[in-house]
Amino acid sequence: MKVNHSSGTPSLRTLCALIDGSICVAALLLPVVTQAQTIYRVVGADGRVTFSDKMPVTTDNATVLGSGGRALAASVVSLPLELRQVAGKYPVTLYTSSSCAPCNAGRELLSGRGIPYAERTVSTSDDSEALQRISGGSSLPFLTIGSQQIKGFSDTEWTQFLDAAGYPKTSVLPASYRAPPATPLVVAQKAAPAASASEQQQPRDIVAPQSAPPPNPAGIRF
Repeated sequence: MKVNHSSGTPSLRTLCALIDGSICVAALLLPVVTQAQTIYRVVGADGRVTFSDKMPVTTDNATVLGSGGRALAASVVSLPLELRQVAGKYPVTLYTSSSCAPCNAGRELLSGRGIPYAERTVSTSDDSEALQRISGGSSLPFLTIGSQQIKGFSDTEWTQFLDAAGYPKTSVLPASYRAPPATPLVVAQKAAPAASASEQQQPRDIVAPQSAPPPNPAGIRF
């Protein structure tokens, strides 16, 4: 057996010759597989789009992509790598209203733990209707972590879901981090111009409503 004299232990390639080859291949590839990379989508001056795992010289025309190729919010891009990966995969959104006392407790829990989250306020009838479609109810606060939905505030339940998603138990947010301001659930838009007769006659795609995932406070799986 050839020995690596610098360490006094058999080299990895020597061990590969003595054990099952498939195991060795897995061992050699493991660091590559487990190392998560940040992907940048860059639009050049000519409009050409390229993807790279290296940060471009200028980020003016660059978009950082999270899990599934989704663009990450600007507030998430500046986060530490570990937290950015979790936030990109399982983004947190808190739905609140001005008359919801438990909503304050929910904000304090998320802020105290250093969870980057988006806040959507429910204050108009349009907001209420949108909340009904999303959550199947009208109770607040309403929290989503990835595809998981949690109605009402529970310190224990929220903590279980955040732990299961892989969020750090204590804050690792940089001192320069600023949470994005709360925004209405439904943003008022200008009325679209009336469609022509030919456009009105064209069939439209029908989107089937999506059923909310069942609650799963124990044995949470994302």
